[in-house]
Amino acid sequence: MPDEEPTSIWMLPERQERSGPGRRPGYSREQITRKAVQIADAEGVEATTMRRIAGELGTGAMSLYRYVPKRDDLFDLMIDMVMGEIELPGGPSGDWRSDLSLVAHRVRAAGLRHPWLIALLTGRPTLGPHLLRVHEFALGALDRRGLDIDDITGFVGMLDDYVHGAIRREIGWLEEARRTGMDPERWKRDYIGPYVRQVVESGAYPLFSRSLLESRTAHLPPAERFQHGLDRVLDGIGVHITHDLACPGHSAGKDGGAKPSCPKPRATP
Repeated sequence: MPDEEPTSIWMLPERQERSGPGRRPGYSREQITRKAVQIADAEGVEATTMRRIAGELGTGAMSLYRYVPKRDDLFDLMIDMVMGEIELPGGPSGDWRSDLSLVAHRVRAAGLRHPWLIALLTGRPTLGPHLLRVHEFALGALDRRGLDIDDITGFVGMLDDYVHGAIRREIGWLEEARRTGMDPERWKRDYIGPYVRQVVESGAYPLFSRSLLESRTAHLPPAERFQHGLDRVLDGIGVHITHDLACPGHSAGKDGGAKPSCPKPRATP
């Protein structure tokens, strides 16, 4: 493809074509993206090329570039199609903790259904309409709670970092299990277990040893372990919300004075 000025796929109108006698069949971005998602789910995102998608659709790769100009555009469309699977209410409920928990769990579910999603999400900025819808909901959960916009976006980013990292670890275990044919428990017991016992018996790493011998969360099922970490992230956010609502002068403005947005104290939902 010739070099062109970079333009977001979201600013390019969808090509409208009709099929007719003697004409090649027309396609749509949705058709192409759905096929790409199916391939990525089955074989990984590396297998998702225009040539492969074209072969699955029974056409030439060059014909698809009329609909999706670049592979990066395809990735943006794939991310947004999956984010479209995340069902949320029309707006936050007023219970910020419940709303952020809902987002976290539904993003986790989407990430486990589509193991390539988190790698693409954390590797490239993308602002498709479905992703923006989810992000706006999360931001809205923290709005009007005595936080400025930097606090709101920072806390939502912190939540995203936790959720994405937790999903990456969980997917890593699942991929290792598929690769080795061993589930996580067998991997710990039979593969890494003998070496870990040697490390513990050496006494050289006492805190690491405690984390193995005394930790409760390390032995929780994945969903419970995810919830345990999520609760700690939300607890941290809650401290700042309570502080800001209690004010006055918790956060100083640039001139050293109290934030003008600091409200009168009120109860946190």
